[in-house]
Amino acid sequence: MSNHQVSTKTENSNGAPQNASSESGQDTTWAQEKENLHNLLLKALDRTIFQELKSEELDARLRPQILEFIEKNISSEFSEQASRMAEELQNELIGLGPLQSLIHDKSISEIMVNGTENIYVEKSGNIQPTGIKFRSEEHLRLIIDQIVGHIGRRVDEKTPMVDARLPDGSRVNIIIPPAALSGSTITIRRFLHNKLDANDLIQFGSISQDMLTFLKAAIGGAMNIVVSGRTGSGKTTLLNMLSGYIPSQERIVTVEDSAELSLQQEHVITLETVQADRDGNHGVTIRDLVKNSLRMRPDRIIVGECRGDEALDMLQAMNTGHDGSMTTIHANTPRDALSRIATMFMMAGYDIPDRVIKQHIASAIDMIVQIDRLTDGSRKVTQITEITGMEGDVITMQDIYELDWKIDENGVVTGHHKCMGIRPKSADKLKALGQILPDFHESAIESVMPKPDKESPDSNEIFRSNDEAVLKNR
Repeated sequence: MSNHQVSTKTENSNGAPQNASSESGQDTTWAQEKENLHNLLLKALDRTIFQELKSEELDARLRPQILEFIEKNISSEFSEQASRMAEELQNELIGLGPLQSLIHDKSISEIMVNGTENIYVEKSGNIQPTGIKFRSEEHLRLIIDQIVGHIGRRVDEKTPMVDARLPDGSRVNIIIPPAALSGSTITIRRFLHNKLDANDLIQFGSISQDMLTFLKAAIGGAMNIVVSGRTGSGKTTLLNMLSGYIPSQERIVTVEDSAELSLQQEHVITLETVQADRDGNHGVTIRDLVKNSLRMRPDRIIVGECRGDEALDMLQAMNTGHDGSMTTIHANTPRDALSRIATMFMMAGYDIPDRVIKQHIASAIDMIVQIDRLTDGSRKVTQITEITGMEGDVITMQDIYELDWKIDENGVVTGHHKCMGIRPKSADKLKALGQILPDFHESAIESVMPKPDKESPDSNEIFRSNDEAVLKNR
């Protein structure tokens, strides 16, 4: 339609006005009525408006037109619910359809779509079904296309897997048939909009004051740090928070598969991978971006996650004048993290002796911060470990802080962070650089983890916080 207008009436083959319900000739359910109206609306809508307008402008332009269309075409039995129908169809057209209500629920940290009929969410560390369903596989695929189209990516039978992000920064992974046998699958990891700073983490026992002071000194002193943890433990969010301690005058380059980091400094360059075309060409990988970042005169390089051969270039950057760089890695312990980095180093394809690889790792990485998701769903920093060098063929390390915890009779994790009584090898260097260090006496118990307060957000929500809001409001 001209001027981006929606035709408010549909017509039959004879050119006569046709009500949406006349297709069935009988009463329809709400879902059937919405499907009928959705199909009619798609035919009447000028689709070029979606390319020409931003999401906010699109929402403002479409809302009154859709309502007018619905009021004139909705079945009489649903006429009193025209506003609700218009809202749901708005979500279908420019939102996430049935998932939109879950996106609006700030208590949800993860949304999992397993085909058309099984949709689950995570709240406070617990997974629960929603009862929400898609009408069909075609309906689900339509929403998937809207998600990936927003950032210029695609997913089809030739490329059935894709990583994407929502406008609010939430991370999305999609896999469709033939790779997903149970139907198209979407996993959305949310970043909630709670305003958060380091004091909140301390209050909820996710980290202690002394641990935070030490990490702040390590970052200010340009130590190379790896944040390690299992899937969903909060690595990216912790990395984002820690990056706020980088001096504002430094030039920072971030490298990610799907841009999630949101640094508060002004001098930040954000790089993101590019998906290859249908023939497998013209893709830009993490390793390509890390190599390119070395030519951009960065003071520090932050890689959202090392998971392959880019580990070689990341370690080389740490060893060649880019002190203070940071990354995350999937591992259950600091020792496992070193083993994974060594394995990824070898994925680069070079025939390098095992001892040389370990020496390279030991000289590049200064500290590993281990974070974990505990049995009650809470997320805690469990270890801060310093790399001290090599003894024979073994990389040596020492724990500076660790979490001493147990599970009480109610299934709640209790305990405290404690200092191991070891003075870090880097302490003299950091002190010489003017960094403030905590007391490393073993007798000090840093923080007692509080029992959950039903009226307060738990640490699970803390590590799902919207990082941009955190940094801007620090």
